[in-house]
Amino acid sequence: MFKFNLMPRDDRFFDLFEVSAQNMVRAAESLKELVYSWENIDQKVEDLIKIEHQGDTITHEIMFQLNRSFITPFDREDITQLAHALDDVTDLIQAAADAMVLYKVKAPGQRAKELADILVQTTTEVQRVMPSLRKHNANLEKILSSCVEINRLENLGDTIYRSALSELFEDNTETAELIKWREIYEHMEGATDMCEDVANVLEGVALKHA
Repeated sequence: MFKFNLMPRDDRFFDLFEVSAQNMVRAAESLKELVYSWENIDQKVEDLIKIEHQGDTITHEIMFQLNRSFITPFDREDITQLAHALDDVTDLIQAAADAMVLYKVKAPGQRAKELADILVQTTTEVQRVMPSLRKHNANLEKILSSCVEINRLENLGDTIYRSALSELFEDNTETAELIKWREIYEHMEGATDMCEDVANVLEGVALKHA
């Protein structure tokens, strides 16, 4: 007797999520290299733009696959949220670098370096846990543990961000410089916030199917 299996047979979504996470880490590492080594700035920012465009391409492919798939490995809403959250992290990282060039800022200081460090750590944790999504019902503890770590790093990023703003307002007498760096810090902190959004989706998927 012929049996029709409604379960998806391929890993296209998982492959794409993992590639998107890898691309996100590349963006974070590129930003860290930029703020730590303030040279060849235009080329480094151009490389980041290419990484951001690659992120857009991956996201478009996820949405294309979603629109043509009758059966999906988990809820369509979660797939959409995860795809866009991953892409938003990369977008914000690229926006921070772009603002540095656009505003012709001086070499980044210690707080910018600390935020870049946190971004690398947080995106790396997202990349590390992403393969667990393939068997999310069997990897609940691993996913939840990573989500806790991502949340911890995001909280640390918030602390650094608040310190950066406080020092910016205390030490800077030039209004233009204050406005420039406030925007840059906001982009960097926003990227860590979006990593937490990624973690929230992963946690939700794992709990739904536990």
